[in-house]
Amino acid sequence: MSGFRSAVVTFPGSNCDRDMAVALEQVSGAAPFRVWHGDADLPQRLDFIALPGGFSYGDYLRSGAMAARSPIMRAVSEAAARGVPVLGVCNGFQVLTEAGLLPGALMRNAGIRFVCREVALTVENSQSLFTARYATGQQLRVPIAHHDGNFFADAETLDRLEGEGRVAFRYGEPVNGSAREIAGVLNAAGNVLGMMPHPERAIEPALGSSDGRALFESAVGSLVGA
Repeated sequence: MSGFRSAVVTFPGSNCDRDMAVALEQVSGAAPFRVWHGDADLPQRLDFIALPGGFSYGDYLRSGAMAARSPIMRAVSEAAARGVPVLGVCNGFQVLTEAGLLPGALMRNAGIRFVCREVALTVENSQSLFTARYATGQQLRVPIAHHDGNFFADAETLDRLEGEGRVAFRYGEPVNGSAREIAGVLNAAGNVLGMMPHPERAIEPALGSSDGRALFESAVGSLVGA
């Protein structure tokens, strides 16, 4: 898998970029490119782009709103339009919604409290390139750490996401007030995934769970034919 070419974007305030890079290297065998938010271009011939968790720009205005207007996001949007897979985790999910690459918005958690713990997740769609090594209905344990993870969209949008199979993950328990307990969604083309839980923090038993590893294995395997 050494030919796998990925990139992890770092924004001011990112704090999970190294975790994401470690996960990608462990699974693919190739260290990802590290890209700064102020760069105008991405490395050539990328197979995968990751927007990590953190608190970009200190979560001023709305979480992810300022990062979504960083110079690199134009290149990320163009790559996504070409079909390059893009994963946004936690703050990365917020950036993707603010950039218009995913529908909905991430609001303050119900109860207005920061939540940091392991939660139950259910795999809702195992047919995407991100979830191919899971089974539909499979139960996972993955950590979360967010203050603004309450997924909101109007009823029409929610119905469309459900009907098109674009809900990738759903919380198996009440967590943050998210509509229909949605924890992760796909774009219409299926190559952009945003999720609040942190799969990169669950890639080996020493971390308390290895349930997130299959997400990276799914993506790498789908892209390199492994």
